[in-house]
Amino acid sequence: MMFDWFQAINHGIDGSFLEKVREISKLFFKLPADEKKKYLREENDVEGYGNDMVLSENQTLDWTDRLYLTALPQDQQRLQFWPQNPTNFREILDEYSSKIQLVNEVVLKALARSLNLEEDCFLNQYGTTAKMQARFNYYPPCPWPEKVLGVKPHADGSAITVLLQDKEVEGLQLLKDDQWVGVPIVPDALTINVGDQIEIMSNGIFKSPVHRVFVNSKNERMTLAMFCMPQTEKDIGPVDGLITNERPRLYKNVTFTLDFFFKNYQQGGCKSFAVSSSSSVPLTNLKIWKA
Repeated sequence: MMFDWFQAINHGIDGSFLEKVREISKLFFKLPADEKKKYLREENDVEGYGNDMVLSENQTLDWTDRLYLTALPQDQQRLQFWPQNPTNFREILDEYSSKIQLVNEVVLKALARSLNLEEDCFLNQYGTTAKMQARFNYYPPCPWPEKVLGVKPHADGSAITVLLQDKEVEGLQLLKDDQWVGVPIVPDALTINVGDQIEIMSNGIFKSPVHRVFVNSKNERMTLAMFCMPQTEKDIGPVDGLITNERPRLYKNVTFTLDFFFKNYQQGGCKSFAVSSSSSVPLTNLKIWKA
């Protein structure tokens, strides 16, 4: 089986707790506009509530509201952007982040083992202050769904992204063989994909999939994406064991920052770097559901 994304169904997070995560998202986005505006992002900043930065008059805007927060490490949380209503918002997000951190470690180790590498080789590039960003997404019904996208085509600038999908409304599509393929809803599954940083670390063996979000005219949709990534001050690069005469180094060492990723994304770039031709390898030791 060959893939760079999958839906995990044995992730160890109870469905009842996932309901609590969905509930705090729903309660926040249902707040009156004046209440949500207390958490508005600042100009030229990505954290907080609202829409993404507008960097040019030609920019295509997404049909979405979002709340973007630093979840880990906790000492970097900017609590002025964390909702106080619902009252258990911080408690639930902190617990969920800890659980996703464990999922992230399992996935990164499995990716390494699938390449016959030491299981910590990707984690070793994380450094001591790995980050996790939470993006709560709200896609309201749109009267022109054929003309608008909830999120335009892009690949994630993370190492791993863990998405909690809406329970009932589909919207995520992946680009496969130049065709857009819908990702179905699997009860209590976590949709997981590799990001640009694992593409670089794996020297292009894993590819961060390009994806987008479509909207509809009748139903709202809510999701939560958790972006797991190395510390932003640390260079990452291809693992030495994946550089051979047959497969030379394809990527330079790079340092990722949120500002760099968002500016590239808003200016229409699908990925955070120049990419090479597509290939992928099997991932073992995880129970998965795959379309």
